[in-house]
Amino acid sequence: METAYINSPLGITKIVGDDDGIAVISVSDVGTNEVSPTIPDVLQAAVLQLQEYFEGRRTDFDLKLNPKGTDFQQKVWKSLLEIPFGKTVSYMDQTKKLGDVKAIRAVASANGKNPLWIVVPCHRVIGTNGSLTGYAGGLSRKKWLLEHENPSTQQSLF
Repeated sequence: METAYINSPLGITKIVGDDDGIAVISVSDVGTNEVSPTIPDVLQAAVLQLQEYFEGRRTDFDLKLNPKGTDFQQKVWKSLLEIPFGKTVSYMDQTKKLGDVKAIRAVASANGKNPLWIVVPCHRVIGTNGSLTGYAGGLSRKKWLLEHENPSTQQSLF
C-alpha cells in the first residue's frame, strides 16, 4: 500500500491505496502529518480528483475503490454512493432504502466507519429533523462540505 498526504481546506488529507484501489481517504488537523513531497503513481488520480472537488470543479469521483469492511459495512457504503452531489438524506431514509428500519443504529455506525472521506459521501447523511449529526470528521467539517456542495446564493433585493 502506498500513502500520500496532501493539503485540503479542511486539514491534511491522507490517501492510502494500491493497484487494487483506494482503501483510505481521511482527514486530520493541520500539522499532524507533513505533506508528501511526491505522490505515488497509484494515488495520482485520487489526489487530482480531490483537488478538483475542493476547487469546485468536480461533483463525482471516478476512482477504483477498495475499502476494507464487513459485508454489511460495504453494503451501507455502497448506498452512500447513490446520494447525489448537493443533496442530503436522513439516516432513516438511508436505512429504509437498505430495507430494515430497525437497523438505523447499525447503519449509522457503518457510516461512521466509512474509510473513504468525501469520495463515499457519508457527510450527506443528516438527522431526520435536518440536524447535522454524527460525523467522524467533526461537525464543522460536515457543515463545510455540505455548504461547499450546495452553496446558498445571496438573493438580490433589486
